[in-house]
Amino acid sequence: MSEPTSRITLEVNGRDVTADVPSRTLLVEFLRDNLGLTGTHVGCDTSQCGACTVHLDGIAIKSCTIFAVQAQDATVTTIEGLDPAADHPLQRSFQRCHALQCGFCTPGMIMAAASLLATDPTVGAAEVRGALEGNLCRCTGYQPIIAAVLEAGKELAG
Repeated sequence: MSEPTSRITLEVNGRDVTADVPSRTLLVEFLRDNLGLTGTHVGCDTSQCGACTVHLDGIAIKSCTIFAVQAQDATVTTIEGLDPAADHPLQRSFQRCHALQCGFCTPGMIMAAASLLATDPTVGAAEVRGALEGNLCRCTGYQPIIAAVLEAGKELAG
């Protein structure tokens, strides 16, 4: 007996997408397996690490926590769509501040930080810590990440 499927239509990284997916397909699986957007990482499968963070209608969410069908008619932005040239201020500041080592958490960190900075690029370190508390990094010790977000915020604020 096959699993029921649903037809979904959504916008991903500025492109309209329609697909038939098994109803229990997680958004992260749809992005990676169906669309080949492997920048969205699967780290824990329990919504603890934040490596799968994407924007759903402009809000940072963990894409392992919702089914693809729940994104019907939504706009999804992944790390690949944040800046197709990989030249977003956060991407540059993460490099300059050495805010990545293995890089596994980096897409989720950047997407969570981008959502924060879109609402207020002049946030302080405490707000950055709060916004990133659902994203885990095992390499950097977090200080370079916070510095990178603050630096990008200054650039975005002009």
